[in-house]
Amino acid sequence: MDMEYIEVKDLKRKYKMGKDIVVGALQGVSFTLKEGSFTSIVGSSGSGKSTLLNILGGLDWEYTGGIYIEGKNIKEYEPNYYRRYIVGTVFQQFYLIPSLTVEENILLPIKFQGKRERDINERLEYLLKKVGLEDRRKHLPKELSGGQAQRVAIARALIDSPKIVLADEPTGNLDSKTGESILNLLEELNESEDITILLVTHDMQVAKYTPEVITLVDGKNV
Repeated sequence: MDMEYIEVKDLKRKYKMGKDIVVGALQGVSFTLKEGSFTSIVGSSGSGKSTLLNILGGLDWEYTGGIYIEGKNIKEYEPNYYRRYIVGTVFQQFYLIPSLTVEENILLPIKFQGKRERDINERLEYLLKKVGLEDRRKHLPKELSGGQAQRVAIARALIDSPKIVLADEPTGNLDSKTGESILNLLEELNESEDITILLVTHDMQVAKYTPEVITLVDGKNV
């Protein structure tokens, strides 16, 4: 638990906006995180936090600098493997499939993996209980509250037992009471699953829930 689990070194990302216009979304971000940590990445709009999240989530490989997990450069991973077993992402917009039930949405990432049905069902039952949705398993997304939909998204991100969970503004579309329950759930999962969680937010009140905070300003951490 004391090792530097995640190491980000001089991370830079530039976007070409026109013939002669280059925007530096990240301009040398560096930090380390310990295994099992619960950390907020805080920044206003335009600070670079969405770019950082996309890179950490394996959605953008066009960066310079390095990201190492347990000493291994993430570019050495096959992208789909990285996005399935190394990181799980919880999105602000939930991105649930309207025609699928709660349990079908949770199981979507492992639908074609050929895992033993018994193992899959055990993991599903465990997560449904953890996120408090055992009685909603056959419901469709339209029958859920915003908080319940976010809990489905969290369970889906965890179904493959990733080592790291990235949560993108997980309370952004929720009222304050529901948002607080989601933060408490993430805090509990951080401990019970022994996973490393990075929570991206623009809200300092949300960041207060995490023991560590990384602040981004104009593409740099300060």
